[in-house]
Amino acid sequence: MKKVFWVSALCMAVLGAIPSIAQEENSNASPYYYVNVPIERIYPYKKGYVVDYRTGSTGTMAARTYLPLEWFQDRARNETGAPPKGEVIYLGPGSSYPYLTVYYKDGEFSHVRLYLRRERSHISWGSIRMGEDLDSHFEDVSDLKLVF
Repeated sequence: MKKVFWVSALCMAVLGAIPSIAQEENSNASPYYYVNVPIERIYPYKKGYVVDYRTGSTGTMAARTYLPLEWFQDRARNETGAPPKGEVIYLGPGSSYPYLTVYYKDGEFSHVRLYLRRERSHISWGSIRMGEDLDSHFEDVSDLKLVF
């Protein structure tokens, strides 16, 4: 009886150690990860995009972020020659709803992609009221922190 107990205990210990050994050998893990967020409404502004997005596990709360226009300039117009921090991708016809994908590298903001409807008549597009000054929200923005 004791022999059966020790053999089964040894088997359980070996089986318990296998997942931790397998995880340590995964040296090909990417330093990037991403977060997808559904866009509630997007507002084009002279200095960038104002994005209202859904938060929470049920997506019922709303938050706002500001994406400077210079993030979306191509390399040819970028003084440093670095890849742009932002990219706009237009969704094709259909029922796809706009969303925002934020990429992080080693835990730091890397870049953002906006997946938007091409039709400006789509309900996801909004407009900023005339005379509303949002310039201060676009100054010295170098990071994108989403609220969840």
